[in-house]
Amino acid sequence: MQKDIIEFSNQFHFTSSDVVEILLKEKGWQNQYRRIMLLGKELPELSASLKLDDKLVAGCESSVWLNYQWVNGQLKLAASSDSKVVKGLITIILAAYNNKEQNQILDFKIESYLDELGLLQQLSPSRGNGIKAIVNKILLVAEQGSNRS
Repeated sequence: MQKDIIEFSNQFHFTSSDVVEILLKEKGWQNQYRRIMLLGKELPELSASLKLDDKLVAGCESSVWLNYQWVNGQLKLAASSDSKVVKGLITIILAAYNNKEQNQILDFKIESYLDELGLLQQLSPSRGNGIKAIVNKILLVAEQGSNRS
């Protein structure tokens, strides 16, 4: 399972700057929404070994599996969903946190990032709550640090 998390994490290549650049090029919410779904298609495939019930994120309308492993002080993340648009939203979140050190995760201004993208204003309340649930789970993992992996 650890190997699967690390493999997924290493295949994930987006940064938060990449996401901002990609989404802000799009004119209008419909084009951004379509781009979010396309981002989801670029999410590496999550192996079946990582789609366990105990890895489901509570508070998400769709099924969202979130796996993590600390490796050499960096948080390796592997996540996916059964929803195309949620996969895109996961890509946006992982771009902010994957392969980052604890202080980078805790210092990242996620609210500013999401505001810049205009996501929470455009998404349904349930999708917005799902984003917050995923972010809160990652922040909890970061607060606990690498000694709780």
